[in-house]
Amino acid sequence: MSFPKGLIDQLPVNHDTALRFSRTLLESGAPAWQRWQAVRSLEHYRDTVLKRSEPDLTQIVAKLAQLGKQERNFDLDVPPTEEELAAIRGKQDPSEPKLIQTMRADLRVLHYSMATEKAYVRWVKRFMGHVGSTELEQFGQKDIESFLTKLAVEGQVAVSTQTQARSALLFLYECILGVRIGFLNAVRVKRPETMPVWYSRQEIGHLLENLTGVHRIMFLLMYGSGLRHKECRRLRIKDVWFDEGRLLVRDGKGQKDRMTFLPDEVVPDLQRQIAWATQQHHEDLEDGYDKVYLPFALARKYPNAGREIGWRWVFPSRQRARDRRSGIVWRHHIAEQQFANALSTAQRAAGITKNGVPHSLRHSFATHL
Repeated sequence: MSFPKGLIDQLPVNHDTALRFSRTLLESGAPAWQRWQAVRSLEHYRDTVLKRSEPDLTQIVAKLAQLGKQERNFDLDVPPTEEELAAIRGKQDPSEPKLIQTMRADLRVLHYSMATEKAYVRWVKRFMGHVGSTELEQFGQKDIESFLTKLAVEGQVAVSTQTQARSALLFLYECILGVRIGFLNAVRVKRPETMPVWYSRQEIGHLLENLTGVHRIMFLLMYGSGLRHKECRRLRIKDVWFDEGRLLVRDGKGQKDRMTFLPDEVVPDLQRQIAWATQQHHEDLEDGYDKVYLPFALARKYPNAGREIGWRWVFPSRQRARDRRSGIVWRHHIAEQQFANALSTAQRAAGITKNGVPHSLRHSFATHL
C-alpha cells in the first residue's frame, strides 16, 4: 500500500490501534510469533519514522512473546503433558551453557526447524565470545549493537547473515530472558542488487544427461514442479497424486500448503522410487522401526502414522539414524548435501560455469514457465 507524501508521518500509532491490529491478525489465523513481529514493526515505525518514544507497546510485545511459547499444540485441544513436553524438548548436551540448553528447548517447543536451531545457537555462542561471558543477562542492547556493527564493518557479512544474527539475539533476549530490546542502532549491511541464477533450456538438457537415479527424479521435480530443495526432500508419498497429475506441498515457505503439477516425464521413475520406498517401509516395520517424523502435534494426533505408507518419505535415507532431538531411531529423508553435490558434479561434467545451486532449478522453472 502506498501513501501520499507526508501522510505516512501522520499515521496513528497508539496502544489501542496496535492492540486492534494484533487482534485483526489473530482473526485471520496468524500465530502469536507473527503478531509479535507485526507489533515489533510498529515499534520500529514509531522509533525511526515518528521519532517518538510513545506509545509504550512493551506489554503487548511481552504478552505475544509469552503466547508464542504457549502455542505448542495449536492443532489439538488437549494440552500436552509434562512427559510429552519433555519429549518435544528432546535431549540436551550437558556440556553446553544452561542458557543455550534452555534456548534449544524453547525453539523445539515452538516448532522451529533444526536448521534454525543450529543457526540461532551458533550466533548466540558467537555473541558469548564477543562479550567474553556465558552470563548474557548482564549484557544488553548496546552490546548487541556492537556485535551487529562488528559483523557489518569487520566481518563484511551479507545482509541475510546479519539479519539472521539479529533475529537470533532478539529471540534470546525477548523470548528467553524476557528483556525488552528497543530499536537497534547498528551499522546495517547494504543489500546488493543481485540477479538469481537460472539454467537455459539447453543447459537443463545437459544436466539431465549427467544425472541418474534418485537425483534425476529430484531434478525433474524441482525443475518441472517448481519445488524448493527442502520441499522436494520432505515430500511424502500421500502427497503425490498420480491420478490427478498433482503434488501437494505441505508446510512450505511461511508454513503454507500449496498445490502444483506433476510433470509427465517424471511419473514412471517416481512410481519406481515410491515402490522402493515402500519396500524400505516394510523392512523397517519387520525390524520394529514403526516411527516417522511428524511436525507439531501430529505425532499425538496420529500415533500410528509411522505404520502407514502414506506418511513415509518419497526420498528416504538409505540408513536409519537416531534423531538428535527425540532420540528415536527412524529412517529420515535424504540429506541436504546429497543432491547439492550431485548437481555440482553434473554441472562440471556438462561444462556449465554458472554458480548454480538446487534453488536455481526453481528460478529456471519460473523463468521458462
